[in-house]
Amino acid sequence: MKLLFATALALIIVSGCGGKAQVEEPARRPNVLMIMIDDLGWTDLHIQGNEKLETPMLDHFASQGMRFTDSYAAAPVCSPTRAAIMTGMSPARLAITNHVSGNQDRFQPPGATLRAAEMINHLDLDYVTLAEKLKEGGYTTGFFGKWHLSGIGDEMDTLEPSRRPQHQGFDVNVGGLSFGGPPSFFDPYQNPELEDRQEGEYLPFRLADEAMGFIEEHQDKPFFVALWPYTVHWPMEAPQDLVDKYANRPGFEDYGDGIESSTTYAAMIEAMDDAVGRVLAKLDELNLAEETLVIFTSDNGAYGGVTDLAPLRGVKGHLYEGGIRVPLFVRWPGQIEAGTVSGEPVISTDFFATILDVAGLEPTPGVPLDGESILPVLRHTGEMEREAIYFHYANYAFHGENRLGSAIRQGDYKLIHFYDQDEVELYDVVNDLSETTNLAGEMPERAAEMKANLQAWLIASGAKIPRPL
Repeated sequence: MKLLFATALALIIVSGCGGKAQVEEPARRPNVLMIMIDDLGWTDLHIQGNEKLETPMLDHFASQGMRFTDSYAAAPVCSPTRAAIMTGMSPARLAITNHVSGNQDRFQPPGATLRAAEMINHLDLDYVTLAEKLKEGGYTTGFFGKWHLSGIGDEMDTLEPSRRPQHQGFDVNVGGLSFGGPPSFFDPYQNPELEDRQEGEYLPFRLADEAMGFIEEHQDKPFFVALWPYTVHWPMEAPQDLVDKYANRPGFEDYGDGIESSTTYAAMIEAMDDAVGRVLAKLDELNLAEETLVIFTSDNGAYGGVTDLAPLRGVKGHLYEGGIRVPLFVRWPGQIEAGTVSGEPVISTDFFATILDVAGLEPTPGVPLDGESILPVLRHTGEMEREAIYFHYANYAFHGENRLGSAIRQGDYKLIHFYDQDEVELYDVVNDLSETTNLAGEMPERAAEMKANLQAWLIASGAKIPRPL
C-alpha cells in the first residue's frame, strides 16, 4: 500500500493557464502528524534567527517544506488556541478565551477598571472535533501530550475525565487531561493518563516514544497523530547534560523576572528538537514521509522572563506580536515544494479546514468555520480568500500584566482595541515588526475602518466583552 501510494504521488505540474500549479490528489488519504509545542516563541529556534540555540532537526525539517513568517496562534494563551484547532472556530465564538481554570476572576490585577469577559472552562462534548471528523473518514487517531480543554481538573469538577481526548474522537490518549503544565517533566510523572515507566525518564522523549509506537502500529491505514508535548512550558526542567552545556556558554542571562533560568529553557528547546527529530526519523524508517502531512507550530508566544523575543514586542498573554506570532513549518513531500517561504498571514484556526481539505473530507454542514484551508498556499495553486484574521483576548493573564483587548490583522497592518481606555493602536507589522510606531493618529481612516471590521466580527462571533467592576 505504501509503495502504491508513493508512486501515485504526483509532481507539481505548472499549467499553461494563469501560471498556477496543479497537483494530482494522492491515491490514499494521507497521514497527518501535527506537532504543537507549548509556549515556544517565534524566535526560539535557530532557523528563526536565534543563533544561540541548537535546533538541527527542526532547521532541517523546515527546509523540507514551507516555512511561514507571519503565522499566528488563535490566542496569546494555550487553551483557546487548542480549542480553536479542535473545532475550527475562533476562541471568541467558543467563549473559551483564556486558560481553562476554576476561577477566572483570580487573575484580575490590582487597579483593574474592568472585569474580564465571561468564559467557558472546557470544550463541550457537543462540538464535533477534528479527530471525530477524521475518524469519520477512516483515520485512526492518537493524542500525546497536553490537552488542557477538559475542565478545571479538581474535585469540584467530576466531569473533567469525561472530556479528555479519548471522549473527543481520539482512539488513544497518552497524557492528555486538565493539566496546563506537568507536575514533573521526569518520571514519576504524576499523570493519571500516563503510566510511569522508568524513574528519571524525560517526558518529551517518552511522548515521542509513544507517538512512534502508535505510528508503527497503525502505519497500514491513515492515521492522525496530535503530538502536543507539554514542553517548553513551565516548570523549567531539562536533562542535566543539556543544562550544563548551555550553562557554560555566554549570553544566557536571566532576561526578566528571575523566575526561571534561560539556560534551562535553552536546554528544553534542544531536547524538544531531539524528541521531534526522533518522530520524524520514524516516518523515514517506515517509508511514510511522502504519505504524511506534518505540521509544526506553537500554541502561543513564549513565557516572559526566559527568552528574548526581539524584535517582537510582548510575550505570552499579550496581543502584541510576541504573544501571538509563532513558528509554522509544513511538510508534505511531492505536494509542498521544499525550501519555500510564505509571508501569508495564517492562524491556527486554519488547521481544522486545512487538514480536512488534505484528507478530502467536507466540514459538517451548518457548522460555522472561522478558519480557511491554507492548502492552496502550500501547493502554490491559489490564494487565501479572506481579507483579515482576528483575535479576542478580553481576559487577564495570570503570568504577566496585560490589557484586555481584541485585534485584527488586515494586509500589512494590525490594529489592537484596548477596552480599558477604549483606545486603538495601529501598526504596520511588516515594516515595523517591533510595533514601535502607533499609526492610529496618522491614519485615522484606516484605523476607523479596521476597528469597524473588528467590531462587526466580534458581534458576528457572539464574543463576550469585558464587564464593569
